[in-house]
Amino acid sequence: MSVMKADSFRSEGRGDKLLDIIIWILVAFAVIVTAYPFIYVVSVAFSDGGAVARGEVIFLPKGLSLETFKMVMGYEQLWVAYGNSAFYTFVGTIVNIVFTCLAAYPLSRRHFFLRRKLNFFVVFTMYFSGGLIPTYMVVTGLGLYNSRLAMILPVLLSTYNMMICRSAMESVPNDLFENASLEGANDFYMLVNIAVPLIKPTLAVLTLYYAVARYNDFFNGMLYLGKAELQPLQMFLRRILILSSAEILQQAGTTGAAAAAQNTLKIRYVCIVLAAVPIFCITPFVQKYLVAGTMLGAVKG
Repeated sequence: MSVMKADSFRSEGRGDKLLDIIIWILVAFAVIVTAYPFIYVVSVAFSDGGAVARGEVIFLPKGLSLETFKMVMGYEQLWVAYGNSAFYTFVGTIVNIVFTCLAAYPLSRRHFFLRRKLNFFVVFTMYFSGGLIPTYMVVTGLGLYNSRLAMILPVLLSTYNMMICRSAMESVPNDLFENASLEGANDFYMLVNIAVPLIKPTLAVLTLYYAVARYNDFFNGMLYLGKAELQPLQMFLRRILILSSAEILQQAGTTGAAAAAQNTLKIRYVCIVLAAVPIFCITPFVQKYLVAGTMLGAVKG
């Protein structure tokens, strides 16, 4: 019997090792598939234009060159778009978090008499909406076309994020709110001084979600912003990637078909790198809250 058990343990051990090897191979493959496109974009952005045109750039940069970076960073419209995106991201994220907390708090209180009905309507909006054309008519009818508020008010609240925040507030012990109520505290005081401090990890995650969404938002800008001086960075990037890079080449004074072809490709990749820099700078500061905050918000449905 002991020999059979030993053989069984050995076979199970070999099976576990084989499973670990398969998992590591799949993880390595996923990392390569995910990381390689960005590494290639960065390599092309820093490579010499001739090496890029000849197709010599496969993984690492060939012939380091920063001329295209100087050309793109010298284009004034880039910094206007950067400033617009910074404004929409900063102001929009703050407004999103404030209204998310204001909506989540009453829906998390069990004694609120409209709690069930409002929760139903909130969930209903996740599956059904008025549609694009009615939304456009409402936004333009309110006079928000070609206004910075058009990038903030139509996306004032994410229903999914509000439900995460509501679940996190529901996990706060009810005794804290009851004791505060007995001391004469009102709901606004309990929201600011009890609920919000105790769900900081969840709010950090929601801040990251909102900030990335606001930074990457180009569709609302495409619908509601006709003035170039109000358009965010993503619309500038879209124009460079999809339409052309002629405006940057003309300002830089680039002449010749070959030089223009080389610089057009590099300009697109340089713009991608410059657009990704802010996200890579901000994410590490909130990364430690990601797992804990998401799990905290998912404790209850």
